[in-house]
Amino acid sequence: MTPTPEPAGAPPAPEPSGSAASVNLEFILDIPLEVTVELGRTKLLVHELLKLGQGSVIELTKLAGETLDVLANQKLIARGEAVVVNEKFGVRLTEVVSPMERIERLK
Repeated sequence: MTPTPEPAGAPPAPEPSGSAASVNLEFILDIPLEVTVELGRTKLLVHELLKLGQGSVIELTKLAGETLDVLANQKLIARGEAVVVNEKFGVRLTEVVSPMERIERLK
């Protein structure tokens, strides 16, 4: 049995290139994400916030030396520690949240 020819003007059949997962990933690689590194949190009343000025200290919930949370679009994806790279702050990842845990947190 011979294959039937494609109709004129029809797009050519896609050629297999890599796995289906990599093809699906290509679709989302250019989507922008907001990545945040969280040092800690606190709650302030408005009048406390208005009193803040240069040199004020805000006490955070985390202790010195605890890991920092790395969030993508406000969802936890990793934890790490603060480092200095070329006079700029950076984060060295010490733990990446497993894909299953990330999916559970989306719910």
